[in-house]
Amino acid sequence: MEVIGSGFLAGNLAPLAASHPGVVVAAFGVSVASEIPEADFAREATRLYELISRCERRQEKLVFFSTAAAAMYAVPGEAGTEDGPVFPTTAYGRHNLALEAVLAVSRIDYLVLRLTHVVGPAQHPRMLVPSMVRQIQSGAVRLFRGAWRDLIDVADVVTVVDRLLTAGVGHTVVNVASGTAVPVERLVDHIETELGIRADREYVAEVATQPVSVAKLRRFVPEIARIGREDYYRRVLSKYLWEYAGGKTPAIG
Repeated sequence: MEVIGSGFLAGNLAPLAASHPGVVVAAFGVSVASEIPEADFAREATRLYELISRCERRQEKLVFFSTAAAAMYAVPGEAGTEDGPVFPTTAYGRHNLALEAVLAVSRIDYLVLRLTHVVGPAQHPRMLVPSMVRQIQSGAVRLFRGAWRDLIDVADVVTVVDRLLTAGVGHTVVNVASGTAVPVERLVDHIETELGIRADREYVAEVATQPVSVAKLRRFVPEIARIGREDYYRRVLSKYLWEYAGGKTPAIG
């Protein structure tokens, strides 16, 4: 398969490059959920439109990464499902939903993967875990009150992509998450314990909690159910947090 992009996801998907001929992966575009210039959204949309045209000409399958965060699902009291209601509350969520809609009416085979908070090496410093680690090391961390976060190891994301493509899954949307969200305070607790640091906690605006359904993912990739264990987030944090050290970053959550 051809991986288009040069960032975090593209680098981690590189080992699959020799697999899945006829598949193109759009591993580019906006990767953070706030303070995004409109020009960045426009640039990603234009690039995706061009890629859709190319895939139609060459009869290729296109994989697109969307979001499973609360920016996409704003349905309090129930888990967000791929075929259920979505009410994006941010420009980032609305942008991703719009690109999904373009793919849905295109003439190509496509696979949309709505990702939760992916964790792994060489992430953008504003992503959740790098930002949190660096803030804690600086002595103060800012958190959204009431926030819960579902972490997934990028290695498990790569496994999911491989399994879904091997199974020929297409013309659909799949949430890719562990299925077990935890309060952000637990993430801070674990990072502090690992680093031997206690940071001051400042709370900002309260946010709604939005769980994500992984029932569809587990139907397609049954073995991924192992990542839903309660200690999964701790293992993911311990695996990568030492890569991120020093510096101060904006509020996260």
